[in-house]
Amino acid sequence: MHIGSYQLSNRLIVAPMAGISDRPFRAVCKQFGAGLAVSEMVASHPDLRRHEKTLLRANHNGETGLRSVQIVGTNPEQMADAARFNAQRGAHIIDINMGCPAKKVCAVAAGSALLRDEVLVQQILDAVVGAVDIPVTLKIRTGWDTHNRNAVNIAKIAKNAGVSALTIHGRTRACKFEGHAEYDTITAVKQAVNIPIIANGDIDSAEKAVQVLQETGADAIMIGRAAQGNPWLFAEINHFMRYGTALAKPSLTDIHHVLADHLEKLYSFYGAVMGVRIARKHIGWYFNRLDSISQSTKQSINQAQTPTQQSQLVAMVFNHLTSEIAA
Repeated sequence: MHIGSYQLSNRLIVAPMAGISDRPFRAVCKQFGAGLAVSEMVASHPDLRRHEKTLLRANHNGETGLRSVQIVGTNPEQMADAARFNAQRGAHIIDINMGCPAKKVCAVAAGSALLRDEVLVQQILDAVVGAVDIPVTLKIRTGWDTHNRNAVNIAKIAKNAGVSALTIHGRTRACKFEGHAEYDTITAVKQAVNIPIIANGDIDSAEKAVQVLQETGADAIMIGRAAQGNPWLFAEINHFMRYGTALAKPSLTDIHHVLADHLEKLYSFYGAVMGVRIARKHIGWYFNRLDSISQSTKQSINQAQTPTQQSQLVAMVFNHLTSEIAA
């Protein structure tokens, strides 16, 4: 799998997810075999460019592997400037968001709302590709709604603009994350253009990953929600693709070690106060994949105010679960 002149180590990519795909999350996913992890989307508006939250979202300090930064906006000149700004800060790849279905993004005609204006899509892609000498990728949905699937048209515009790879989430903007992803549009796009196509949507197991690759003919897959609290999914997919057999599920001890490491990365990256707050959702996702964790236990962990208190409460949960198995 190539993106421009860059060759990925495999065909597995971590999706850019707002509030989730920060540097700690990307690092944990890469640790388990993701070939590329795209940053959270960052605003292209110049007034927000040096905002603390924006800089954190595009923080790649010390990160291994390729650095892909996703930008979002509607103004071609601002998007071009944002691409240059992030390239100067060390991005290897610029990804353009035309797939986010969030109301606050679509309300300003950004994200997947852009799919309704193919002329503006072309203007943005031309501006960004022309602004930088690094690969530019694009993420879209299959269309605005089920009556307006125009992913093939957008793909042709992207190819002509010089976009190096295209990711397609197998839902329309109107579908948000409901129902099942449809892959036939991704298949049609792959057959229509000769740039790398990345399939996204509902890929939550090694078997599903292989199925989607075979069904769509895509060059790679992108995984988002299924990796939350489950970073070893990438190792499971890589193992299944290589050997055709299932990788053993992680033990409680393994899960605890991964979660503890993830927490330390969050505390170090965000600081004690914000790190504890952001860690709560990640702890919840890891715990959702375990049995026998009471709501009261989850609430007590959510009330922790310091990294030490939070980490100790998490350790107590795993110690309890381990002792129950041994009994």
